[in-house]
Amino acid sequence: MNDSADSAPGRIVLLTTSHRVAPGLLSWPAWQALRAADRVLCADAGHPQLPYLREAGIEVEHGSATARELVDFCASGRRSAVVLTSAEGDSVLTDGLARLAGSGRETMPALELLPGSYDLPGARLLDLVQVMDRIRVACPWSGIRTHEDLAKYALEETYELLEAIETGDREALREELGDVLLQVVFHARIAQDDPDAPFSVDDVAGEIVDKLIHRHPHVFGEESAETPEDVRAHWMRTKAEEKGRESVTEGVPLGQPALALAAKLASRARSQGLDVPVPPGDGIGYELLALAVRAEASGIEPETALRAAARTYRDAIRSAEGF
Repeated sequence: MNDSADSAPGRIVLLTTSHRVAPGLLSWPAWQALRAADRVLCADAGHPQLPYLREAGIEVEHGSATARELVDFCASGRRSAVVLTSAEGDSVLTDGLARLAGSGRETMPALELLPGSYDLPGARLLDLVQVMDRIRVACPWSGIRTHEDLAKYALEETYELLEAIETGDREALREELGDVLLQVVFHARIAQDDPDAPFSVDDVAGEIVDKLIHRHPHVFGEESAETPEDVRAHWMRTKAEEKGRESVTEGVPLGQPALALAAKLASRARSQGLDVPVPPGDGIGYELLALAVRAEASGIEPETALRAAARTYRDAIRSAEGF
């Protein structure tokens, strides 16, 4: 604390906490301030930190005090007060303190905003899970959706995400990533209600975490990988071991767009060193297949390339229409 704070008549601490961090996990400065305080107040009787403060032997007054009351309390005997703020903050109190401090007629106690806990990276995902849980219970439409109902939306949102990536629109990219994430959380929440084989978003996250660790032995294990090709070899080997697949074509979804399907099959064959020529046949289908295989071998994603060409064709059509 600086000299001006040391000479101030007392101290008022506004202690903020994050509801996204487990209650009771407060910073050391927060615990020091709480234990040293002559008075601890909290207007929110349901604040999640209260049971843990009681366990620590800290007496908390339930209710709020005005700025005038706190300033007078601290000025009398150079005392300190800690206000445990709610998730929405305490604007009435902070506005009152600001008015008193700005009046120029008050000898103010030291004022401090002290974060007691901080959000960790990914903490807002907890908000998404909570919001989705509430919507599932309270929304008449969302409450009766099934996996089958949402299937088309997952496909639509994926295509919108691809468009944002290909056009380089950063704002749209952020939005569309959120829409795709919503599909994952929504499906997981539906699965949680299944009477026979329920699972939750935690199960989904846990499974992908385990998969990522297992398929990156060069990061989490003793193996090494010097090139992207080494990483791909690790991934394909561990994936084959996990799935117990005999053919490289197993696990390739046949329902994906045709060009992407052809490229995926060609990629799988090439990854195993298989030189499989395009089967002989007449018609445009075999011609497109040959183009897709050739594109994949050249490092070109044929589906992406055709979409880019189609957008150019769309622009040409609009130009011909006079737009």
